[in-house]
Amino acid sequence: MRRLHHSLSIEPDGRQSRADLAEALRRLRKAAGLSQERLAVRCAMSQSKYSRIESNRVVPSVLDVERVLKALKIPSEAARDLITLARQANVEHTSWRAVAELGLWRKQSELKALAQLCTLQRLFNPAIPSGLLHVPEYARAALSPVVDSSPARDVDKAVSARLNRQTVLNDPNREFQFVLTEQAVRWKRAPRHAMADQCAHMAELSLRPNIDIAIVPQTAEVSGAALNSFVIYDDRLVIEELFSGEVALSDPRDISHHENLFDFFRSHALSGERARALLLSARDQFM
Repeated sequence: MRRLHHSLSIEPDGRQSRADLAEALRRLRKAAGLSQERLAVRCAMSQSKYSRIESNRVVPSVLDVERVLKALKIPSEAARDLITLARQANVEHTSWRAVAELGLWRKQSELKALAQLCTLQRLFNPAIPSGLLHVPEYARAALSPVVDSSPARDVDKAVSARLNRQTVLNDPNREFQFVLTEQAVRWKRAPRHAMADQCAHMAELSLRPNIDIAIVPQTAEVSGAALNSFVIYDDRLVIEELFSGEVALSDPRDISHHENLFDFFRSHALSGERARALLLSARDQFM
């Protein structure tokens, strides 16, 4: 499985968890008197992959670590500690302050690169439409600081990069599935004319065969809480947005959980002509 890598810096604890995990696995293998080749065979894993795990060039999934620990016959208590370490290693947190220091426009370029590495993106947006769907004036409003503690950024450059990122939508071989809440559609983040343009733009994009836009209406009875935005890249990576920054998840069980969440909210959403009707109704209200 090809991994997607976050090019921005991650928090020190994430780096340390990865290094500690690689070192712990190396020590356990040597204590068991096994070569990398013999252990890889026991784990039904290629020797090259296991070598990259021990050298900290590849982050093993929790399932990978469980297979290694089982092959090494590690006692359950010690195994639990290493599984916890593996979960920590599979989570990367990047603060928005760190993103802004490097340049918010770089983040848009990174997201475009991630999109170009996969064929399916599933995007859940409970508070604001994805940047892939923004018209210029709405993008400017969304990328501008809103509170004094927000990190400074070059808004013009960030808007330009966000609009450039949207070119991935033009590739018919890539599929984009969006689930938004009606609140995300109607929340007035920009002047009325910009909101009208934004709704009309989403309705137009939803006509493309490779773009599906579904909207959970406010009248729907939904038992789950729409806590935050996330994007699923194929079945390999989830990026979840928080107020403080974003979290990248690469463990298969975390990815599967988010796939289930996406399907759950999608099952309560309007799609096709009904979604377009809602978008055009919102457009008319803003005009």
